[in-house]
Amino acid sequence: MNDFDWRTGRTCVFKCFYHLVFVPKYRREVFTADMLDRLEVVYRETCKQMGGELIEFGGEEDHLHLMVNIPPSKSVSNFVGKLKGKSAYVLRNEFWPDVSKKLWGEHFWSPSYCAVTCGGAPLDVVRRYVEDQKRPPSERSVKHSASVSGDLHPRRRSR
Repeated sequence: MNDFDWRTGRTCVFKCFYHLVFVPKYRREVFTADMLDRLEVVYRETCKQMGGELIEFGGEEDHLHLMVNIPPSKSVSNFVGKLKGKSAYVLRNEFWPDVSKKLWGEHFWSPSYCAVTCGGAPLDVVRRYVEDQKRPPSERSVKHSASVSGDLHPRRRSR
């Protein structure tokens, strides 16, 4: 995986990558190559409008994969809702003859989705990094160290 640049928000610096998977209602084989090409453009534009970024896009006849960078100010569920809503609108408007043969009813997408965080170090590396943080000593351990060393007031300087 490439080393992606840090992104900045008004009050934060972030790298928030998600691997998203969407399936159409009933997991029907509805997508054509032309639909996938159009969806990539729609997703790229929609991500940009929401302050995110489409990193990678791919799909097959019955599902789509997206790798996105989402700002921490946006909830994943809201981001997914916008992506699915806009893409359903475009697919119905531009590809209705193809879509109507394979889907029926009011909804294009299955209401579920898969979202997996990705990027950065493996979880074990992150866990070790967090565990290895240098914790400040407790007041009790400072007093204990002082009493063992004979200095009962470690913060006072002798005159």
